[in-house]
Amino acid sequence: MRAYELMVIVSGASEESAAHAWINTISKAVTAAGGSVHGTPDWWGKRRLAYPINKQSDGYYAVFNLLAPGGALDEVERTLKLADDVLRHKLLRLPDQEAASRGMIAAKA
Repeated sequence: MRAYELMVIVSGASEESAAHAWINTISKAVTAAGGSVHGTPDWWGKRRLAYPINKQSDGYYAVFNLLAPGGALDEVERTLKLADDVLRHKLLRLPDQEAASRGMIAAKA
């Protein structure tokens, strides 16, 4: 299992309940892909964007810590790319040392 961090920005034009629904959708998609969400997603709420994206200046931010096999999150990323409500997303593979400091994996000796 590999450790990942996923940040998602949902359109600020949508309701907050719709943004929370995206958190549930992403969590279910990760689980269906054979992965798991470590802890609870970090909900940052509605924030002003640094620059307009698709003529929007606000977005709802959420950060996920994920554990999944290599390549398992490809379909999740594809879904996020196609979604109209998702302005941006970024999936990063965490280095083992960072994942261990977050308690996601066992520290290597």
